[in-house]
Amino acid sequence: MTARSPAVLNDSQGQLRDAVLLEDLCRSDIDAAEAEWQPFSEAEISRAERSGQPRSNLPEHRHWDWRRKYEAVGHLLAYRFLGIECDSQVQGLMLVATAGRVCRIESQRGLPLIYIHFLATAPWNSRRLMGKPRFSGVGSVLLAAAVRLSTDEEFGGRVGLHSLPQADGWYRRCRMTDLGPDPSEMHELRYFEMTPENANDFLREGVGS
Repeated sequence: MTARSPAVLNDSQGQLRDAVLLEDLCRSDIDAAEAEWQPFSEAEISRAERSGQPRSNLPEHRHWDWRRKYEAVGHLLAYRFLGIECDSQVQGLMLVATAGRVCRIESQRGLPLIYIHFLATAPWNSRRLMGKPRFSGVGSVLLAAAVRLSTDEEFGGRVGLHSLPQADGWYRRCRMTDLGPDPSEMHELRYFEMTPENANDFLREGVGS
């Protein structure tokens, strides 16, 4: 059963809005999100292309298929899907692994961490598509959820991930340590980690978007 806990997002007017953090999403939750996300994303991408916007300016995660991700790992205990809901719509999704990954930062080397495989906001919250998103703070809420999950798993708040280039700067602002391009990763994406100290700073200070 999907667990629900209170969260907060900012709307397009800068007002705080009550939201709900969703944990352990099931297939029907993912299907419902994709049923709304995919047509909206396709329509906005077509509009952007017709207006002459370079494809390099479009969101890099626009081709992610969350249904296929669920089909691949949704039945495995080491993987968990989380989301955030506001106005009866899923505003963001995240897939994490709770086992099989360890830290690379020297001070934490070999210690277990929560690995974020994918984190994305709904297409109507993308500044690259919309200019002015309906809601901001989605990424921060989901990253904070990963940190708290790490604490619950007794990993001390340690989190790791490979970032798409468009998100590199954001993860740095989230107090994650940039360990540089990973030659073992497709496209040599940059690898980031969050230490327990980083995690405490992030939860205390937060970051937008």
